[in-house]
Amino acid sequence: MLVPHSDVVDGTQPMEVAQVEPASTVENQQVEEPPSMKFTWTIENFSRLNTKKHYSDIFVVGGYKWRILIFPKGNNVDHLSMYLDVADSSALPYGWSRYAQFSLAVVNQIHHKYSIRKDTQHQFNARESDWGFTSFMPLSDLYDPSRGYLVNDTVVVEAEVAVRKILDYWSYDSKKETGYVGLKNQGATCYMNSLLQTLYHIPYFRKAVYHMPTTENDMPIGSIPLALQSLFYKLQYNDTSVATKELTKSFGWDTYDSFMQHDVQELNRVLCEKLEDKMKGTVVEGTIQQLFEGHHMNYIECINVDYKSTRRESFYDLQLDVKGCRDVYASFDKYVEVERLEGDNKYHAEEHGLQDAKKGVLFIDFPPVLQLQLKRFEYDFMRDTMVKVSVGNSFSKSINDRYEFPLQLDLDREDGKYLSPDADRSVRNLYMLHSVLVHSGGVHGGHYYAFIRPTLSDQWYKFDDERVTKEDMKRVLEEQYGGEEELPQTNPGFDNTPFKFTKYSNAYMLVYIRESDKDKIICNVDEKDIAEHLRMRLKKEQEEKEDRRRYKAQAHLYTIIKVARDEDLLEQIGKDIYFDLVDHDKVRSFRIQKQTSFLAFKEEVAKEFGIPLQYQRFWIWAKRQNHTYRPNRPLTPQEEAQSVGQLREVSNKAHNAELKLFLEVECGQDLHPIPPPDKTRDDILLFFKLYDPEKGELRYVGRLLVKLSGKPIDYIAKLNQMAGFSPDEEIELYEEIKFEPCVMCEHLDKRCSFRLSQIEDGDIICFQKSSPIQSEEACRCPDVPSFLEYVHNRQIDYYLSDTYTPVSL
Repeated sequence: MLVPHSDVVDGTQPMEVAQVEPASTVENQQVEEPPSMKFTWTIENFSRLNTKKHYSDIFVVGGYKWRILIFPKGNNVDHLSMYLDVADSSALPYGWSRYAQFSLAVVNQIHHKYSIRKDTQHQFNARESDWGFTSFMPLSDLYDPSRGYLVNDTVVVEAEVAVRKILDYWSYDSKKETGYVGLKNQGATCYMNSLLQTLYHIPYFRKAVYHMPTTENDMPIGSIPLALQSLFYKLQYNDTSVATKELTKSFGWDTYDSFMQHDVQELNRVLCEKLEDKMKGTVVEGTIQQLFEGHHMNYIECINVDYKSTRRESFYDLQLDVKGCRDVYASFDKYVEVERLEGDNKYHAEEHGLQDAKKGVLFIDFPPVLQLQLKRFEYDFMRDTMVKVSVGNSFSKSINDRYEFPLQLDLDREDGKYLSPDADRSVRNLYMLHSVLVHSGGVHGGHYYAFIRPTLSDQWYKFDDERVTKEDMKRVLEEQYGGEEELPQTNPGFDNTPFKFTKYSNAYMLVYIRESDKDKIICNVDEKDIAEHLRMRLKKEQEEKEDRRRYKAQAHLYTIIKVARDEDLLEQIGKDIYFDLVDHDKVRSFRIQKQTSFLAFKEEVAKEFGIPLQYQRFWIWAKRQNHTYRPNRPLTPQEEAQSVGQLREVSNKAHNAELKLFLEVECGQDLHPIPPPDKTRDDILLFFKLYDPEKGELRYVGRLLVKLSGKPIDYIAKLNQMAGFSPDEEIELYEEIKFEPCVMCEHLDKRCSFRLSQIEDGDIICFQKSSPIQSEEACRCPDVPSFLEYVHNRQIDYYLSDTYTPVSL
């Protein structure tokens, strides 16, 4: 069955994980700044649709043909599945690519405010010509007439599409074009990259980081200061984009954490706290406070008696309300707004008893570097998660409203209305905008980037992961204010009236630098600020990088053979991986000259693993159409008589430098190797995983050569022995079929032959006890399919969970 290449979990699929294809010159020349359009699709007789997939009419946006694709009964899920599709993808020239921001919606025809709308963005190409949401909305809600989505058996779907100009990702040189380099994205670390670029481009902060004491014996993965020093050094001197893996490892993040979008404000605070602690007792002690710390005074003042209570507090950033505020000044007005305590809310003023009072906040001082967090995110208590509220959300009003921020911010305005009586009025609180951190898309799948002017000149730059580009001021300011833009409707078949297109990118954090502190903060940072051991370490890294380059230059003379064994499966399954059998990057790798005979290679294997040649049987791995990767067949004697290079050419049509093999070794009762059993046409090799629902654990327990004509029930005793169960234990068996784009794991009939069940070489059978679980409530996943589904929803391919996860360093 053919399904869209872009099946994704509920929530948007961020642009950053898409692999960008080389851009077609034909298409890219057409795309300047095309208009945005809205298309409405009225689907009648909806409940009687009997097709798996259903397409809308074609509509044109920016000179391109589009259509909406829906799965009325769900794309292997119990949700409506909906995508934006490039209508003429099969007829486009090789290497075509286009980028669009878009939203898809199902209109509530009874209460329009309850319409369901989801937004995302994507780089469309031949491999990913449709993109959207597999779990758009529950089918139970859609087909319930009382909900308002299906009225008179009619469903109304809307698409808002904005095509945007793209640049050639392959040939663009950030350093050459801008003088700056970007940061590589680990999968969902664009939020961190934008923050790190902002901190790096505060030179006083960078200089302080360089002066933090580290030693040549420190390791970056265990030292946040050293990892940050290394990162900053590479940003300053590298010619290409810089990786952040050492830094995230120093945070204590594993791979899974890197693919979770943490909260940016939380990351900023915790990182600064860690650095502040590491700076204590050093020459740079107090730098974090000097740069970012300000103070305000909370007060309560009685109206009718002479009593006033005050409390001084410090802050490293300020959270400003966006809702109901047209700009930053309105947010500050709201911040210092006086609240009246009266009636049932009177203030208890110690010996004066309950009194009418006024309560508020005033600022004692502002820091040289002012960080403003814009509250475009709101906590949804019903969902127990952070949400970025967008148009059409049923649980709150929009915070995508237009919100302006000035290039120059005067916090002494109106005779110092934000300042407390104790504030030092000789300090001029006039600020210049330094950085604008932007969020584009929805809360469950947005993209982050930053606009920065490093020297506070008129030239702005956009730091978007690996790419750095020059930007004009309009793009930095007006286009990040958010809100809605009214666009004319000119396409035939569209609504004739103008509509408002929501701007899905807007600023969520602003960094201002006080004008009087500019020369101190935007200071010169050069090599004399960098410890010698760090320079030597990074020079050595560069030399090793050059060695790797030379190694690659000779790669055409060699074949890399990766040999997976039972030991690798046992080590990895249930720990490093859950689907398929092995991560080939973590198995023993041999670098063999292509002209070497395969027999000589087997001798090398014998030395490495202690397995004589006559006991070795090698299987070739093959990638299946469902994107799984399994041992396919044993090598033939004729193939083993060839050279390594010849075998690689025969076995790998991709003609890369790697040959992947599985080494089958049989052991006798004394655990010494024995000759592998003969394999006939009626024999297939199966791999078995055991699931324990009470522990929520999956592990590899071995493999068996079984008869195609046989039945699983014939092997129950053997499986029980492999699992450590009693011979007569009742077990349930499941076939692990695939996991992309969604999990397919089906129950296996124990009394049906393997042939009738279409089981073949390399297939994976998972099994578990049939006995009921003692406590259903305590068991999150009672069977293999539910466990694999649970794991899949947290896989790095989709990298986002549905819950807000605070960062922890």
